[in-house]
Amino acid sequence: MERILFVGFKGKNNASGKLVELISHEHILLTNSFGGIQKDIYSITNDYEYIVMFGVDKYLTSTVRIEESAAKDNTRVYSNLKISKLAKSLMDTGVEAEISDNPQNSLCNEAYWYGLTRFDGRAVFIHIPTVKYADENFLNKMKSAFGR
Repeated sequence: MERILFVGFKGKNNASGKLVELISHEHILLTNSFGGIQKDIYSITNDYEYIVMFGVDKYLTSTVRIEESAAKDNTRVYSNLKISKLAKSLMDTGVEAEISDNPQNSLCNEAYWYGLTRFDGRAVFIHIPTVKYADENFLNKMKSAFGR
């Protein structure tokens, strides 16, 4: 079985943290600060085949957005995972998914940047709705999509 690390963010009401705790015992929660993210990600051992990162987008309600790339200091880095296959897998379990190649200047982009550079492109970042919309049904669909 592939060794996958699931990554979310800390916070009692952060849907990404709740999701990774539900999906797998092999997960970490990142600090919610620009200063802490790099340290958190670089402390991860490199014995995972890839990492799946989640963050919250307050504008999403029923859709998830899979990010193809991250940008920092006028440089863009890309995931080398099969993003379209992941989107299909999510849609097959009833989760609407869209793919984006428009990195935002955000904490999520910062985390993805370090995830992609630390793991040589073996990472993907998925934005999910807030806890208001990421109900138990949504979380269970996400868990099913990742075969857990």
